[in-house]
Amino acid sequence: MPMQVVSGAMMTCSFGAAPAALSALTGGPVMAGGPLAATIMDFAPMANIPAFGMCSSLANPQVAAATAAAMGALTPMPCIPATAAPWAPGAVTTLIGGQPALHDGCMLTCLWGGMIQISFAGQATVQVS
Repeated sequence: MPMQVVSGAMMTCSFGAAPAALSALTGGPVMAGGPLAATIMDFAPMANIPAFGMCSSLANPQVAAATAAAMGALTPMPCIPATAAPWAPGAVTTLIGGQPALHDGCMLTCLWGGMIQISFAGQATVQVS
């Protein structure tokens, strides 16, 4: 059964060098086992999704430019998340503020090609469906 994701949940990006903590802001005053509950709408770059350390995606213009300047040697650059669409798929039956709850099976795509996923939901007691 999927676990409800809360503010402070840990995420990883397939092109990022370090994990990052989610900041849930759209769920309103709904708490899940203590922390603020997250929804699929918690996808705003830097507000909800912080940097993942260094980015190694050649689709990222900064990485591509640095790699070209290094004569083709992959040169990671600081991560600046570029997320433009909500997390998917979201909880089927659990709504928070009219939006599907975010669970630990959801994925988020960065415009630079990275797949962002939840590595720790932030708590271990609240399940959603």
